[in-house]
Amino acid sequence: MEAGGHDATEDRGADAVAGQLAGAEIPPATETMASWSADFTTNTVTWTPQIPRVLSLTGTNPTEIRDRLAELVAPLTALSKSSKVGDEVELDQAYRSPDGDQRWIRLRANTVGDHIVRGLTGVASDVTDQHTDRQALADLSDRYRLLVELSPDGICVHQNGIVVYANPAAVRMTAAASAEAVLGRPLFDFVDPHSLPELKSRIASLRVAGARSEPTEMSMRTLDGETLAVETVSVRTTWQGRSAYQAIMRDITAQKAAAAALRYQAALVTHVSDAIIATDRHGVVTSWNPAAETVYARAAVEAIGKPVREVVGAQLDPGWVVRFGGVIQTAHRRADGVALAIRVSASEMGDGYVLVCADETARRRAEQHFSTVVASLDEGVMVIGPTGVITTANPAAHRILGIIGSAALVGMRTSELALYDEAGRRIPQDGYPTAMARRSGEPQNGRVVRVRGPEGRSVWLSLTARTLNPDDPGPPSVVASFTDITERRAIAERLAHEATHDPLTGLGNRTLVLRRLTAALGQSDVTSVLFIDLDKFKVINDSLGHSVGDRVLQAAGERLHQCVSPRDLVGRLGGDEFVVVTSTVTDREEVRQLSERLRAALTRPVAVDGRQLHIDASVGIVLAERGDERTAEDLLRDADVAMYQAKTLGRGRYEFFDVELRERMQRRLRLEQDLRAGVHNGQLWPAYQPVVDIATKRIIAVEALLRWDHPAHGPVSPTEFISLAEESDLINTIGAHVLTTTVHEVSGWRAKHGVELDLEVNLSVRQLEDPGLVPAVSEVLRITGLPPKSLCLEVTESALMRDPAAASGVLQELRDLGARLAIDDFGTGYSSLAQLRKLPLDMLKIDQTFVAELGTSPDAAAIVASIIAMAHAVDLTVIAEGVETSRQLEILASLECDQAQGYYFGKPGSAAALLRLIGPDQRWAPGSC
Repeated sequence: MEAGGHDATEDRGADAVAGQLAGAEIPPATETMASWSADFTTNTVTWTPQIPRVLSLTGTNPTEIRDRLAELVAPLTALSKSSKVGDEVELDQAYRSPDGDQRWIRLRANTVGDHIVRGLTGVASDVTDQHTDRQALADLSDRYRLLVELSPDGICVHQNGIVVYANPAAVRMTAAASAEAVLGRPLFDFVDPHSLPELKSRIASLRVAGARSEPTEMSMRTLDGETLAVETVSVRTTWQGRSAYQAIMRDITAQKAAAAALRYQAALVTHVSDAIIATDRHGVVTSWNPAAETVYARAAVEAIGKPVREVVGAQLDPGWVVRFGGVIQTAHRRADGVALAIRVSASEMGDGYVLVCADETARRRAEQHFSTVVASLDEGVMVIGPTGVITTANPAAHRILGIIGSAALVGMRTSELALYDEAGRRIPQDGYPTAMARRSGEPQNGRVVRVRGPEGRSVWLSLTARTLNPDDPGPPSVVASFTDITERRAIAERLAHEATHDPLTGLGNRTLVLRRLTAALGQSDVTSVLFIDLDKFKVINDSLGHSVGDRVLQAAGERLHQCVSPRDLVGRLGGDEFVVVTSTVTDREEVRQLSERLRAALTRPVAVDGRQLHIDASVGIVLAERGDERTAEDLLRDADVAMYQAKTLGRGRYEFFDVELRERMQRRLRLEQDLRAGVHNGQLWPAYQPVVDIATKRIIAVEALLRWDHPAHGPVSPTEFISLAEESDLINTIGAHVLTTTVHEVSGWRAKHGVELDLEVNLSVRQLEDPGLVPAVSEVLRITGLPPKSLCLEVTESALMRDPAAASGVLQELRDLGARLAIDDFGTGYSSLAQLRKLPLDMLKIDQTFVAELGTSPDAAAIVASIIAMAHAVDLTVIAEGVETSRQLEILASLECDQAQGYYFGKPGSAAALLRLIGPDQRWAPGSC
């Protein structure tokens, strides 16, 4: 725009412009404000008379006014080119007046025109004073900011409980890495919980702006978890136009620590056990702490103001003590004349001296007592210097080591005492417990060593070594204490031997066997285990007594030991069970030969008290290769299983273990467990087989035979489960169950069906040994009413021959009840006619193995004939077992056998099946089945 223009009061054209500005809402001109306009069409500016005053151009020609105004308006002109009609624009311009003053002019205007902007109309005002005030305020703000930022006190502002500002000192106090780590966090994050109630109360009391609290101590919590003691003042203020609080915090942690230290020092002087005495330069007492009162038995009022030598009862020049090192050992006296051992430490303090007088009277006395105690100890005590030379040794050390002379050890080097470990190896010098304690600083406690002194005497010691003063700067001295454990070790070795060896035979016991077997499994390619059980030993032990049995066991152990290599182990597991563990005999054939040698050695007669006793052995063998997953316990178990198999197969032999054998034994174990449950679960039931009179074909009796229906395996053979019951304690329970059940059933048949049937029940050898057998039979006969003569109790020939005398006594008691007795399975044992005559028997049952060959073997007929004749000769009724054909029955009839039973007459079955076999007059009626 050109600088053309003039005073609007002299130009009527200004009226036209004013008409366009009617709606511009420009404030009227005043002394500090003037109106102006700019016409973009004519490139002219106009103004009111107040413009020169506003621009400080009073008395200036219009051309200069126009030029200065145009210069000020030019930025607004450029700005309005991009505006719309009616827009308002405003600009503060720096302006220098003709007299050189810096002024500020504020230009406000509106754009005018029809459809496009054709000019500006506005006002100009001098705002220099406002800018000056604003600058002053900004300067003041900068100064305040610098004060806050550089303040050593922490200053923060919090609004609604949130920190909105923190100066660098506050950031440092919170241990934050930067202000950003503090801003935006709750104020109470930085306040110890114990200080929160008081802080909240203080903030709540500041109700008006500018209100401030009194300085208060509180605990501040830093971000790294530390706690600071701070003195804080809270001020109510504003932040960004809203109410806030400013907190000024001063860290007084060091100040409080210093105060605490002063209090501590004062307390130390007051409560320390050493006498602390202050004097002036002339040695006159100026301070006398409570400990001094106690040590010297003088009150402070008596001591202060007097020469120190007078109150301590001895010559004492503090200056002399300081000049000659500051510490002396001397003797003082209490007020009552008692002598004191005192260590005096002196130092200068201000214009006088401070003396610390430590009463060492008790320590000196304790040292003397300690020396006396150490000298009287039974435990050896030595002090070894840094170079390994013994500097002190009590009398017990000389006595234990066998060194004559009360001080002979002093001056000796420890290397002159040779030490050996428990394995007998010489311990090197750097491995001595005293050397290790000196080198590591760690105590060596309870080291067991054998020491050989210069005179060759060896002693076992339990030795402890530790440094005498671990804080010594150089190699420390070491104190060694030791006890003579030679006798105790011999006892321990004997106890250890007894813990792993059988006291009777001296052989290894089960513990040692398992230990050696475990070691062998990890070291040897093949390990052989032979489990040996003596046959016939129980007879010797029971008949001749335990003392004879023990001597037989000793002889057996010695013979077994002589048969193996020194590297092999022979152990006794208990009773008559022995075991051999060998890693030298590993080939299967070699193990067979070893087993034969062992049996040959054991079968040689054993001479005891003039008797030639004979035993044999059953041997179970198991071989284990390296890597076998079985444990030592497993191998012993498997060898035991194999030994049991050898016994089952006839004794006096050996058997190798295999997996199938284990499975059979496991089946036996499971069946035994199931059998226990079956007794109570109704799985056992009696089957009945008819006994027929051969001459009349009448069924005169039934034999009760036990059957077991297993819930998983079905019917289990009596041969299998009866032997299980006899080996366990179940046979008596099962036998009582069968006796009670069958007697009740048969007596019921007799009453219900009018049949005169006798009942035959088997007894095992274990039942004969049961003292409750006879009372049980008597009771069941009484309860059921079955005539005693209708009950026949059968015992096998082998059971009778096991102990004929004992069996005879039990059988006689049963016979006295009225029951009849039969010998079962006759012909399978070794009984004779003479033995049979001694037993109270009524019947004899021929074993089915002889009956089965009738009709096919003349020898069988002859044997049966002789048995029948022999039995009849002693008035025994003869029953043939196992009759299966009519031909066998005919032969038995021709031989005058009395009775018979077997599948020919009927298999063992239920009571119902049996009753169907009984015809009229109790005749056997096979067609009715």
